[in-house]
Amino acid sequence: YGTAHAAMVCIHSTFGFRGALRETARVYGITESEISGVTKKIPYFFGESKNALGIADFLATHPRTRGLHLDPPWPEIIERAQRIVGLPSSIGTHPGGVVITPGRIDEYVPVEISAKGIPIIQWEKDGAEDAGLVKIDLLGNRSLAVIRDTLANLREQGITIDEMRWEPTKDARTIELLARGNTMGVFYVESPAMRLLQRKVGRGDFEHLVIHSSLIRPAANKYAEEYVRRVRGKPYRFEHPLLRKVLAETYGIMVYQEQVSQVAMALAGFNAQEADELRKVMTKKHRRARLRDFREKFFGGAGRNGVPSDVIERIWNMCMSFSGYSFCKPHSASYCQVSFQSAWLKAHYPAAFMAAVIGNYGGFYTTQAYIGEAQRLGIKVYPPDVNKSRRTYVARGGAMRVGLRQIKGLSEGAVTAVVESGLGESPFKDLEDFLERAQLDEADAQRLVLAGACDSLEPSLNRAQLIWKMKCRYRGRADRYDAVPPLKSNSRREMLRAQYRALGFLTEVHPITLVKTTRPRGAVKIGDLREHIGSTVTFLGWGVTSRTVTTRYGEGMQFFTFEDETGLVETVLFPAAYRRYVRCLGWQEAFWITGRVTQTFGAIVVEVREVRPASHAGYAQS
Repeated sequence: YGTAHAAMVCIHSTFGFRGALRETARVYGITESEISGVTKKIPYFFGESKNALGIADFLATHPRTRGLHLDPPWPEIIERAQRIVGLPSSIGTHPGGVVITPGRIDEYVPVEISAKGIPIIQWEKDGAEDAGLVKIDLLGNRSLAVIRDTLANLREQGITIDEMRWEPTKDARTIELLARGNTMGVFYVESPAMRLLQRKVGRGDFEHLVIHSSLIRPAANKYAEEYVRRVRGKPYRFEHPLLRKVLAETYGIMVYQEQVSQVAMALAGFNAQEADELRKVMTKKHRRARLRDFREKFFGGAGRNGVPSDVIERIWNMCMSFSGYSFCKPHSASYCQVSFQSAWLKAHYPAAFMAAVIGNYGGFYTTQAYIGEAQRLGIKVYPPDVNKSRRTYVARGGAMRVGLRQIKGLSEGAVTAVVESGLGESPFKDLEDFLERAQLDEADAQRLVLAGACDSLEPSLNRAQLIWKMKCRYRGRADRYDAVPPLKSNSRREMLRAQYRALGFLTEVHPITLVKTTRPRGAVKIGDLREHIGSTVTFLGWGVTSRTVTTRYGEGMQFFTFEDETGLVETVLFPAAYRRYVRCLGWQEAFWITGRVTQTFGAIVVEVREVRPASHAGYAQS
């Protein structure tokens, strides 16, 4: 259609607590490091919706900030920042909304050019739809790139998958992997909540996976637990006989968006247009006023069909669990096709798959978490090497090599120079040959040496000696190039620390194995927790990811994922533990966790009672 007839939809961003504080503090000349020290304690997006608390009240009462002392001018900054909370801050580009028009698009809607040169309309998606514009959602999906790169890597190894005859949904090993919840890296089903649900249900077939991918949504937790019981054999009755046909495939529980419409038609006599309007209103942020009218019509129609008022109330509450966001069945089914392809590749070719996951910048977890998963799968992870690495990760057999792009601070130009200067020629013979052919600036060359990517060029020299030779060359001291002094080699711990600084993870071991700490008597490994169900144990865990939720009583609680070299475990901090320990917990750090090991439908969760930071060797902070 061309840019004259098409543009992306915009999003209007507003100031939350973090953004308001940051912008106001900058006006006062506060340094970025000091600003970040305050704002990092505030959850993302907090304050962007209407909250009862202001910034000052939040800082004074929230468990993460309670007791935080801020010297002047911070009290004044906080007071002024509160005035701009909720005001527009910027215009951005919607991740997938595209508007197409028959005539010039600027004759229908105001258009501007984004910072990246993309034309965007100045209306959000709802305004575009209300104006009658044709809007298409074209979503970018990183996992399609993961599948593409995995298949390309396999072809390089002489393994070709016939995609026309590829049927991962019928593969027993893939179904088993999904049923066990061993899905880190697998598109759409790798979150802690999804992995737990998979383990509880114990089903990895396509039909159940489609249900599960729609069932995991913010307001549906109690229905998810009931669903698990029903799948595992608990007898149940439909809330009303009129719902049997609509909810039979989902065990009597509303899972998909279209089931809201179908229930409204079957139970309350809505016509198709009214039912679809109800479905749309359910998923809108600003829905309260219109929802009152739909509620009245729903209760009235269901009552005329002889449905008891208490049953209507329960069914309406089930409809309310679709607030915020939810999915229709075709959406979930199409996504699960990609999930199955991803899971099949992980089950059969784990090294190539994990290399592609990390090479495409992961998904739900940090690079260290994916490296840890690869190591637990028995995959050998090799560090970057100027003679063997490519731009990104690549696998060979049961091993993978870190890509040059992983090295922190290394310019894209340097990555290109190293890769292209090594193509079509013999490998770099030594450091001098490498520097001559790659023609890097000194800073990039030093980053490569410190990351260990030049170790194989001159194995008889340590990195300090390689740095010495490199600096001689860049300073024009050819007379001293071969007179390498006997510089001291780094210790193993120092080498690992340098690698952590350069890459953000360790290739040989999990960082937790190097933590200097006193091991409590009776401490266990995460992989052995299943042997201690019902007992209170202590283990050393590396923070991977977390999710904070609010209880029905307005209290905060947190789900936290930890790992060690033997496995992953999900933990829960109920409100009392959350208030006490939330300020000391973090990702990419090690903690001694004490808690009770519980098992629900076969899934292990530790209820945290005590958290103690482990003393680090220093690599994570250096």
